[in-house]
Amino acid sequence: MTDRKTELATNLAKVEERITAACVAAGRKREEVTLIVVTKTYPAGDVRILSELGVRHVAENRDQDAAPKAAACSDLPLTWHFVGQLQTNKVRSVVGYADVVQSVDRARLVTALSKEAVRAEREVGCLIQVALDAGAGGRGGVVPQGIEELADLVAGAPGLRLDGLMTVAPLTGEYAGREQAAFERLMDLSTDLRRAHPAATMVSAGMSADLEQAVAAGATHVRVGTAVLGVRPRLG
Repeated sequence: MTDRKTELATNLAKVEERITAACVAAGRKREEVTLIVVTKTYPAGDVRILSELGVRHVAENRDQDAAPKAAACSDLPLTWHFVGQLQTNKVRSVVGYADVVQSVDRARLVTALSKEAVRAEREVGCLIQVALDAGAGGRGGVVPQGIEELADLVAGAPGLRLDGLMTVAPLTGEYAGREQAAFERLMDLSTDLRRAHPAATMVSAGMSADLEQAVAAGATHVRVGTAVLGVRPRLG
């Protein structure tokens, strides 16, 4: 086993222990929570190792990095998630490899995703990204009052599938420093969404620092990067 594979295997095992312990504490079954490894800034070689170690869900946030990496790993049994803010001029490329776009936050993006999904003859899963800081964090997302309208738009768009909701723990506003409360709010919004769209059961919340709070709140998917891959020096 290479040094990098040993390192990733060790880190994965630690994250797995954390998720399992959080599930036990919350009275949940381990299989209720899916780990998505955020592989942004890391090479295709790491993605290949992660696949060998049993990872099935990976995420990227920049198309210029993700597209060549996904192409290099197209032979692997992976589900690719796009989690970054998505500009409409990148939609055609992203639809070429992303199975799920977790950052849907405006009508224009829904229209573009639908057009390209139909053109590519693909079905793309969509999560509505929710901003719990009234959109002040600069991370994208729709305010809670806008979820219903956007969800209806996704649900009615050819080539798209409404899968659920996503959020990032807010750095500002009433939920700053209160990750679990933020994730519990997202769960309440998910409950509301599922009244109109029962199949939209996915709730993506929690990252390396706050996955326990996300599991406690009821998240179905956690997005973990540095806890698995380590801290990578910024490029440039």
